[in-house]
Amino acid sequence: MSNVLGVEWEQLLECSIRHLIDSRAEETPDSCWLVDPIESRSYSFRDLQKRAQSVAAMLQSQGYSGGESVGYAMSNSPEAAAVLLGIMYAGCRATAINLVAGPDTIAYVLQHSDSRTVIHDDAGLKALDSALEGSSGHPPQLLRARQCFDQPTHAIDMPAVNADDDALLMYTSGTTGRPKGVRLTHKNLIAGGMNTALAHELNARDRALCVLPLYHINGLCVTLMAPLGSGGSVVMPPSFSVSSFWNTLETEQCSWFSVVPTQISYLLHEPQDNFQKPKKLRFGRSASAPLSPEVQQNFEQRFQLPIVETMGLTETAAQILSNPLPPGTRKIGSPGTAAGNQVMIANPQGKQLPTNQEGEIWVRGANVMRGYLNNPEATAEAISPDGWLRSGDLGKMDDDGYIFVTGRLKELIIKGGENIAPREIDDALYSHPAVIEAAAFARPCENYGQRVEAAVVLSDEPGIDEKGLIDHCLTRVGKFKTPDRVYLLKELPKGPSGKVQRRKLAETYELISEGQST
Repeated sequence: MSNVLGVEWEQLLECSIRHLIDSRAEETPDSCWLVDPIESRSYSFRDLQKRAQSVAAMLQSQGYSGGESVGYAMSNSPEAAAVLLGIMYAGCRATAINLVAGPDTIAYVLQHSDSRTVIHDDAGLKALDSALEGSSGHPPQLLRARQCFDQPTHAIDMPAVNADDDALLMYTSGTTGRPKGVRLTHKNLIAGGMNTALAHELNARDRALCVLPLYHINGLCVTLMAPLGSGGSVVMPPSFSVSSFWNTLETEQCSWFSVVPTQISYLLHEPQDNFQKPKKLRFGRSASAPLSPEVQQNFEQRFQLPIVETMGLTETAAQILSNPLPPGTRKIGSPGTAAGNQVMIANPQGKQLPTNQEGEIWVRGANVMRGYLNNPEATAEAISPDGWLRSGDLGKMDDDGYIFVTGRLKELIIKGGENIAPREIDDALYSHPAVIEAAAFARPCENYGQRVEAAVVLSDEPGIDEKGLIDHCLTRVGKFKTPDRVYLLKELPKGPSGKVQRRKLAETYELISEGQST
């Protein structure tokens, strides 16, 4: 295992994020921690410590003594990163507010988390105002982020923070009901960053590009926590931009990035005249949803850059599986092997299945969540008595230990008694050069119980219609699995982690006029 800050990685699992920040500030105070490419400004680990202590002092002045939920509602920025780490530094539980979740969901998260204070920027204030408009009860105190960095820190007497204390509360997307609040400890978050750093061989010379929001477990744990643990740095623009993506990687000398498959697809379809791969770029990383083999192969061929497919969950502080870096064997279509935790394919009774048999993917390790906030029933349903997390994903393990995800338990299409994995139809649609996004889903059917339908987002390529996409699927998956309808949409509904919400497509398809594109 790698040696970090004079200790082995495993020893860091007994530390808090406060300890990690303090250790960085002591050992490598002037090393770059974060770069703001918009303002052309960098922040050191000493700067991070000072900002975190200032946030802690502000919370202490508000009467916080540790353990309580404190919300953060901010778009990506150096201030957002310092605020959320500062909340954890103070011993409080940073509560992520998804700015695009919608007013009802945000209002529910604020109430359910019991966040009496929310730190925000302008984008966050807009989302909060919409959520709190007309709400009953006592609203939370809203504090602008810039107020957090003017606090004197000399008189701070902070409560002790332990590895097993809650550090983060992040809500699932709630596609099947109310969102659940995932409780992640300091140990969980450090383990999540550790798993990423070890799988990708990160060190102090590496620099990440963070284009996923910090209310997204990938953005927070992968591109913020992994560099914090490994001593590297992170470049943080306010959002993902197709037009500036490659230039930012080159200008800021990034060595890796983490994105979701939709972003890979948009980059692939964006014209790039006289493209040259950024000199220090080693690899790209895909997570949060399955990556189409067709898209991955086309991307790697066009940009001459390996894409490392991975898999993670909010409940596991991101990464659980990863393919190796070159020259290791990357298996296209698989998110790889267990990375820093145990993974098995289990039957409904929790017994491990032999290789090449389909079952549910179960995970156990230091990165697995403490549980769901105020929901012991859901926690008991998700985590077995011996610590295995039921992921809800179906898959198979091959003889080399690589996992191949076949679908979600709750998303299987059962047509005429036969199970059809939506991903198989997704991949067939992605193999069409005009398809940027695709998602198959089930609809009720009098004859078969359920039928297959799908929705796609297309590039500007002319002459592509529903019939052409159906004919394309016929050649790929055959008549039985080919969608009866393919809707042409401008955007597919997604949760905060970037996963397409198939149930929302199924529920709203009737809003699309018969035979009409939207």
